[in-house]
Amino acid sequence: MRLRPTRRGWGLLVAGVVLLQVGIGLGAVDLVRFATLLLVLVVGAGVVLALTSRRRDQLEVVRSSAPNPVHAGEQANVEVTISALSMSGRLQLAGLKFAEQAATELSGGRPLRARVTRGQRAVTVAYQVQPGRRGRWPLGPLVVTRSDPFGVARTTATLGTSAEVAVWPAVVPLPTPSDVLVGEPDRVALGARTPSTDDSQLRDYREGDDLRRVHWTSSARRGTLMVRSDERAGMRPVSVLLDLPVRASSLEWTISLAASMALAMLDGGHPVRLVGGAPAHDVPDSPDAGPYPLAFVHNRLGPTARAAILDRTIDLEGPRSGAEGEAELVAGAHLLETTQAGGEIVLAVVGPLGAQARASLAHIADDAQAWAVVRADGPSPAHEREAEHTINALRRAGWRACGVTPGEPIVDCWLRLLGSAR
Repeated sequence: MRLRPTRRGWGLLVAGVVLLQVGIGLGAVDLVRFATLLLVLVVGAGVVLALTSRRRDQLEVVRSSAPNPVHAGEQANVEVTISALSMSGRLQLAGLKFAEQAATELSGGRPLRARVTRGQRAVTVAYQVQPGRRGRWPLGPLVVTRSDPFGVARTTATLGTSAEVAVWPAVVPLPTPSDVLVGEPDRVALGARTPSTDDSQLRDYREGDDLRRVHWTSSARRGTLMVRSDERAGMRPVSVLLDLPVRASSLEWTISLAASMALAMLDGGHPVRLVGGAPAHDVPDSPDAGPYPLAFVHNRLGPTARAAILDRTIDLEGPRSGAEGEAELVAGAHLLETTQAGGEIVLAVVGPLGAQARASLAHIADDAQAWAVVRADGPSPAHEREAEHTINALRRAGWRACGVTPGEPIVDCWLRLLGSAR
């Protein structure tokens, strides 16, 4: 809490000190009394404010924002309700002025324009934020200012606790032409016959497998869940492999592209997971999506499926060096090999790759249908040559690949990737 006189209070204090000195010098008792009254007024008002401001437990603050999470670039409505819990709380509430605090990423550095609605028992402060960046950004606590009835002293303090607004990356709707990406193996999901046990091999159940693929007779005989591994038993699982750039200017675009691709495949009926990149801090397990970040998300979960994919991107941060970024990509590629789902589709968003990363990605195309967009991590011709070298290396390994430039329209990148199959 901060207590200080107002301009009027400072004026009365100065006047009181001057009049007191003059009164004492002249021996004017009345002048001394008047000066003392001015000083007591200011000091007394400050003491009363300090004592009453300490009893903030009579006020309750509830803050909500909708939608939360929100996509970067979109608006969210925030509402803060300050309620009085007693009669003394009502008296405090009547004299309070409110100011809300918000992270620069939510306000763009501009003052928040709030609409204040006052009632007898509560005050509501409503405003809008428009986050410019993906992440988790704080709101609050409230800054409250209270003055005494004479306007000679003022206290400033915080009220309530802070809240958090989670911001997803901006995403773009992308077309999902199944004839290009998935083809024959997924025809059963569109109405073809379900293959018999003779048409497929059995393997152990893995986290994220569709329970409709469980072969219950074999599972009962072996005492463990067994599933049909034939890739025609349902829509192919899709893994989106992320290689995050060191350059901050390319990071958000890369994550937006990957998230848009993942959502497009999810909307097309595929189980989807995001692999690669390092979160800024530990993320709790999702009860729907399984252990972070290995399990596939199924669109049968409804709106929570999209949220599970997007939540995976909130805490991603770029590597501190190229070597660290390549190590994260190699780890992601190894994860794909060790948790390979039969006939998987891999969509990768990568930059120019070193020899170790190229070798790791080359093996993925042995068992999966692999597609990659390769970004040039700089504007110079040397960066473009590095990206082209990576594209050629991936194509020789069996990948379908195309080059992209960070910042260009995401739909254009996607259509160029699909065109690389022709």
